[in-house]
Amino acid sequence: MTGTYWTLYAFAVVGLLAFMVMRRSGQISKKKAANYVKSGALVVDVRSPHEFSSGHLSQAFNFPLEELEGLLPEKVRDKNRVILVHCRTGLRSKKAKERLQHIGYKNVFILGSYERAFKIVSGRML
Repeated sequence: MTGTYWTLYAFAVVGLLAFMVMRRSGQISKKKAANYVKSGALVVDVRSPHEFSSGHLSQAFNFPLEELEGLLPEKVRDKNRVILVHCRTGLRSKKAKERLQHIGYKNVFILGSYERAFKIVSGRML
């Protein structure tokens, strides 16, 4: 029975590590993102309005993932504009990047989680 617990533990650890790697894959480097922010990149929070209202980056615009393709083109007509997307964990950001690229936006980058985006945008990259 002890072997079963170790097997479950090993699967849990492997699953957690896989999740962490997936969450971070495809993210823009902190340095490059910070430079884009300084240059006026559009920061887009793709969380729900409820999540956004519970706390958000002051320079971020809220375009929930489910409404992204309808709302963002009204605000950003320039398909070459640099757009940095983030969410709570970084997973919705990946979907947002794919959706925006699908409708023609060429410079979309994943900031990742809210925590990572906050550190980059606020200049508190450690």
